[in-house]
Amino acid sequence: MAMTSSRTAVVTLPTDRQIQITREFAAPRQLVYKAYTTPELIKRWWSGDRGEVTSAEVDLRVGGRWRYVMTANGGFEVAFHGEYREIVPDERLVTTEVYEGAPEGEAVVTHIFAEKDGRTTLTILMELPDRESRDAVINSGMEGGMQESMDHLEQVAISLR
Repeated sequence: MAMTSSRTAVVTLPTDRQIQITREFAAPRQLVYKAYTTPELIKRWWSGDRGEVTSAEVDLRVGGRWRYVMTANGGFEVAFHGEYREIVPDERLVTTEVYEGAPEGEAVVTHIFAEKDGRTTLTILMELPDRESRDAVINSGMEGGMQESMDHLEQVAISLR
């Protein structure tokens, strides 16, 4: 298993089509889950330090859609959208994810929220159509933004106590 991260969240490549992100938070899972799924809270963390979230739409039900849009610091728009396929509140989400700048590469993303001693481990497994799509995501610079987003997500979750 290749390691691509030395920062707070650990990024691994379990297979040629997968990216796994694991991050521990100093907050209980119901607060991490709430911050992860509530539009007004998503706006506080999703863009990291790279811009401002201008829209966070969440229809949190199986078959419901989600869409996040940010205006990046360079003035351009970045948007992602998908559909909820499975929802177990405070425990598990399975969604699709499409980067609107490359709409041909839909991913299936499983999010697991596990708590131990008041701390939450979030494991995100992204399954992409092929190795080229996986490598394009890895090479996009996504990791730096994701690290910032996860740091902000932790701050938002802690603020909900």
